[in-house]
Amino acid sequence: MKLGIVGLPNVGKTTLFNALTGSKAETGGYTAANAKPNIGQAKVPDERLDWLAEYYHPKKYSPASIDFVDVPGVSSGGKGNEVFQAIRQVDALVQVVRCFDNDELFLEPADAVRDAESFELELILADIEIVERRLERAKKNAKGGDKKYKREAEMCEALIAHLTEEKPARDFPFTDEDKDILADGGLLTVKPVIYAANLDEEGMAHYADNPNFKALSDYAARSGAAVLPVAAKFEEDLAELDAEEAQVFMEDLGLTETGLDRLIRTSYDLLGYISFLTAGEDDVHAWTIVRGTKAPKAAGKIHTDIERGFIRAEIVAFEDLKACGTMAAAKEKGLFRLEGKDYVMQDGDVTMFRFNV
Repeated sequence: MKLGIVGLPNVGKTTLFNALTGSKAETGGYTAANAKPNIGQAKVPDERLDWLAEYYHPKKYSPASIDFVDVPGVSSGGKGNEVFQAIRQVDALVQVVRCFDNDELFLEPADAVRDAESFELELILADIEIVERRLERAKKNAKGGDKKYKREAEMCEALIAHLTEEKPARDFPFTDEDKDILADGGLLTVKPVIYAANLDEEGMAHYADNPNFKALSDYAARSGAAVLPVAAKFEEDLAELDAEEAQVFMEDLGLTETGLDRLIRTSYDLLGYISFLTAGEDDVHAWTIVRGTKAPKAAGKIHTDIERGFIRAEIVAFEDLKACGTMAAAKEKGLFRLEGKDYVMQDGDVTMFRFNV
């Protein structure tokens, strides 16, 4: 999974990136010379994998990971194609939106909805340019009588009209045929969005009463986007503390989990991801797949040979294994299952694949 941390300039994107990845990227305004994305990775905390590690004492411990791309701020007349290209490479957008006031940094009070709309408008304008070029090519190719290009031209014209009304592409009623046509289209506003409502510590403690957070939540609800309250500077400071100190500071704000934990859960839900687990003395490993994936395709995440030579999956649900205490006890209770090619993987399946190539 690759998430892009995006938004207007100076709203806390790099601060949040540092908190999530443990990086030390320089915060502050980008210049033309340093307008390059910061790239980092975070391991996905998973108590199930921790339990399996205690059980097997493996040589290797392999949690799932998320790549984060901290993209330079987008503003009207800004950095253009290089920034947009970085956004095109990610699976979803974590749009940081300022929900606090700071007289030393900002000339005007926070207006979360204004900023969210302003950022999305820049992406919509970039998408219009893409679709207009696509339309021009489609019309040219359609002159030969090819119905595929005629249909593509019609779709592009309708999409341009939709975008011109300042509506994102994710709200356009694409048909399956349209989606195939645009599979490599590079549209920015088709990507799912998580709004990271960036608050100061005081605001985070009572975020539900923050007027900007409430307004942003209402705005996001209209488009089906997720909203996550965060205090980026607090999270950055928290990441530098040991576990006990961090716990004390979190309790002061009434938090039971870190921003990373909450963002991971939100992004998994938004993108429809789950994890299945493999475990043994050599390695305990979490593998991320899309919900609805069948067993052979999941096996291919480990190695293409396993998918190609798939025979069966031997599975026990993690919660059943934990409740029983041992694999032997789970088998005695009939909770250890043999599943075939049509089995749809479930979150937390502890799995061994049998294959022959």
